[in-house]
Amino acid sequence: MPSLNDAMKAWNNPVEMLRNSQAGMYVYPVVTPEFQNWRNEQAAWRETAVLFDQSHHMDEVIVEGPQATEFLSHHGINSFSNFDLNRAKHFVPVTPNGHVIGDHIIFREREDKYILVGRAPTSNWLMFAAAWGKWNVRLRHDPRSPSRPEGERVIREHYRYQIQGPDAPKIFEKMNGGPIPDIKFFHVDQINVGSKKVQALRHGMSGAPGLEIWGPYKDKDYIHSVILESAREAGVNLVQCGSRAYSTNTLESGWIPSPLPGIYTGDGMLADYRDWLGADMYEAAGAIGGSFVSDNIEDYYVNPFELGYNFYIGWKKDDFIGKAALEKIKSEGATRKKVTFEWNRDDVLKVIASGFEEGLPYKWIDFPQPNYASSSADMVMRDGQKVGMSMFNGYSWNERCMLSLGVVNNDVEVGDVLTLIWGEPDDTAKTSTEKHKQAEIRVRVAPTPYAKEARETYADSWRTKAAQ
Repeated sequence: MPSLNDAMKAWNNPVEMLRNSQAGMYVYPVVTPEFQNWRNEQAAWRETAVLFDQSHHMDEVIVEGPQATEFLSHHGINSFSNFDLNRAKHFVPVTPNGHVIGDHIIFREREDKYILVGRAPTSNWLMFAAAWGKWNVRLRHDPRSPSRPEGERVIREHYRYQIQGPDAPKIFEKMNGGPIPDIKFFHVDQINVGSKKVQALRHGMSGAPGLEIWGPYKDKDYIHSVILESAREAGVNLVQCGSRAYSTNTLESGWIPSPLPGIYTGDGMLADYRDWLGADMYEAAGAIGGSFVSDNIEDYYVNPFELGYNFYIGWKKDDFIGKAALEKIKSEGATRKKVTFEWNRDDVLKVIASGFEEGLPYKWIDFPQPNYASSSADMVMRDGQKVGMSMFNGYSWNERCMLSLGVVNNDVEVGDVLTLIWGEPDDTAKTSTEKHKQAEIRVRVAPTPYAKEARETYADSWRTKAAQ
């Protein structure tokens, strides 16, 4: 079976390989695109309550065994000293060079058992690391559902639902048959959903109250029906959210979901990893989209300081992969920080209008989310010089504007107006990109999280702490 290293040899550099990927559009699988319409679905998490079906678009990795804690602590930046049972964390692994690989939400179910949920890069890294280091752990991998199941039945290890919004607590009480426990942010407790006991994580992706619940996939239809019936009995307008709107909630809450995994360079463990990764896996088949084109793949990498993850680095741990590199970055000071970009209304309308005119149009902006690559990198300019990179974009009905998340140089301030280059040079073979010309779009630098509710109601976390 060809490896990622084999695939890279066919190209001048990894950037060229990923910019010309034939994978097509990035798909959130199985869940219907819209239940009502994506505008109502976005509004629901602010105004009433929304139901997210998260059962299909994420990998799940179960890690258990005598060395489960030591293994995960060694391969993630997080401190595990305060990681008690029935807790969750935002787990972030980095390479030996300190570059972010991805992230997962990690749940501790037993002293020796953890469940991790998220995108493929972190799952793949952990599966490789378990074998490479000869750890006394067992991993069970449940990959995300097929992007295009073509009518075939899809079965997962667990269903996963999230209910959030200002009216969500009324639904929880009906589901539970009475008041639910007072669950702290990112803590887990059990509640009733009809006749079933389920795990519930206190969470909320846009700042509104929310619970994420999960259990055996065979119970999915029953749990779904009880949620809908409980909402009706509570008199709550619970809106089911389709896959079109789902991905956009992060624009208001400030999480960048798909940084390019920093694994395409480096020797030793990283070289072995690229030999382990198949040529058909996410890291080889994925795509870079956007106006930023560099011959150096490391120009697309990010580190935890830039994403605002630095405050939970477990510096007191004896050792973890990437510790020395992160200590060096800390001593020298990170050069970039995470921000939200608010796109200029008139410039966005100019791009859309070009699709109704003769001649070569600007790159089309899909609503609500132009999700045409697995990782995005659009140049953000000031006075002709690149000062930032936009990494995830979309339209918020709640804010009535296009937003994107990304990183900028430290000397850029909130309120500054910069220029985003939208569209790609005319040399990409991606099937998800039509012939177009590039456009300049003014963007105002705004806080992260952008939504006032998220800034004011989140507990201290990476979403609310400024990068240092």
